Amino acid sequence: MVDERDRRPGGEEAVRQGARELAKGPGALDTKDGIGFLHAPGLKEGEILVKKGTATKTLNDGVAGYYTKPVKSAMPWDKKGNFTLAAHRDGHGAKFHNIDKLDEGDAVVFETRDVWYVHHVYAKLPETSKYNVDVLAPVPKESAKKKPGRYLTLSTCTPVYTSRHRYIVWAELERTEKVDAHRTEPAELR
Repeated sequence: MVDERDRRPGGEEAVRQGARELAKGPGALDTKDGIGFLHAPGLKEGEILVKKGTATKTLNDGVAGYYTKPVKSAMPWDKKGNFTLAAHRDGHGAKFHNIDKLDEGDAVVFETRDVWYVHHVYAKLPETSKYNVDVLAPVPKESAKKKPGRYLTLSTCTPVYTSRHRYIVWAELERTEKVDAHRTEPAELR
């Protein structure tokens, strides 16, 4: 029988209960039919659901999508490659509306059930042709990178309210953090 005093915060039973919860692993994460959430404080959009594909129908749901073509995206958990995402800049949720506000050094974090992937912006390309698929390459050379690494590319239409060109932001993985039972955010998001 458990003494009622042990159920108080900090009591022995409370400590055992906390240990049982931690043993269950990371806290719950409902990605709906996506693969995780993008967090970029500079975008001022909160968490952005990321789904497979960049078709208009997908992006019109107010989400970001990872490229499956013309250049297949790496996934954040891959050892090397470029995790490439697109989202609308205006209308349909406009998740990348403030992409031009991201600056070198800004955090871009991808959250999965088990891991936080912490990236920092290192380069931007304010305007390029919408046909320029080199910006999505595993090693995005236009970003000044020459060697394979773990990159993240954000792309959207520019100027705002048109789809004539693309605005590109590149970030590089700095570190990963395991998700704890409380889903404690990395320091960059607190």
